[in-house]
Parts: sequence; structure tokens; C-alpha cells
Amino acid sequence: MKIISISALLLASSVSMAADYKIDPAHSGVIFKVGHLGVSTTPGRFNEFEGNFSLADDGKSGSATLTIKADSVDTNHEARDKHLRSPDFLDVKQFPSLTFNSTKFDGKTLSGDLTLHGVTKPVSFDVNKIGEGKDPWGGYRAGFEAKTVIQRSDFGITYFIPGVTDRTEIEVYVEGIRQ
Repeated sequence: MKIISISALLLASSVSMAADYKIDPAHSGVIFKVGHLGVSTTPGRFNEFEGNFSLADDGKSGSATLTIKADSVDTNHEARDKHLRSPDFLDVKQFPSLTFNSTKFDGKTLSGDLTLHGVTKPVSFDVNKIGEGKDPWGGYRAGFEAKTVIQRSDFGITYFIPGVTDRTEIEVYVEGIRQ
């Protein structure tokens, strides 16, 4: 009986445990940047999103999901936002959400499938862990920044290229609350 207990203990100690986190949207953000007419960069963001992630204790594996409401696009310009919601760009009536589902995380790179405008393509984010620790309310939090670049034409969004660049930078800032 003692041998089984020791074996179970050794097995448990060799398996990296994972913690599950729910994204806190009040302390997170999804931002994009595109070039405009070759003279400037226009930033935007999505105001409504949800998701979760898990992270192994060693920080070298995990997973993440993110769902973004497409009609929450916000570039601080009402007319432009209305146009971005139209069939020329996001077509939010036909494609109400953008999703990301990870397939692999190695501690520095998060790879997965991004679905945008009804098209799913593999993408990889460069990830930087900001920190983790106890919060003042008795919980535990972890935060990350992730960046990638996509070509919007790969997702069927080709309107006004090159006036608005095909190259689109995406930055995700995430603070998660351990569940």
C-alpha cells in the first residue's frame, strides 16, 4: 500500500498542474492598427469580448480562447466605425463575432486558429508575461501581452487596399482571474 502512495505522489509531482483563468474585460483590451493612405497609422479597438486561458505552473504550456463582438469596433470616429461594421469590412450582421482558439503554447508563442469575417486561418502571437499575484480581494491574477500581424485580405477583407493597408497589427492585453 505504501508503494502505491509513493508512486502516486511521484506521478503527481511530475505532471505540471494548470490553473484556469477568466479574462477580466475591465482590465484587458483588444487593439488593432492599420496604415492609412501611406501617411499615418489608425488605431482601433474592440470594446466587448470574453474568454479564458489556462497556464501550466511551469509557464511553458497552456491554452486560450477569445470571442470578440464584431460590432463593438471603436476607432473614436462614428462614421468610420459604421463603415467598418458594413459588408465592406467586418460585415457584422453576417459575421457577429471574431474568435481565437489556441492549438499550442510554448511559453513565448501562442498559436491557434483565428476566425475573422467567416474565414479561419492559423496565426501565432508573440506573448510576453507581465506578471501574476494575489489581488486585494482575495483572488489571484495573471497578465499577458500578445502581438501578431495578419493580412486582412487572407480573411476576405479587401476593401480599399492599399489606401487602408492589408497589413493589420493586433495587440491583446489580458488580465485573467484564476477560477
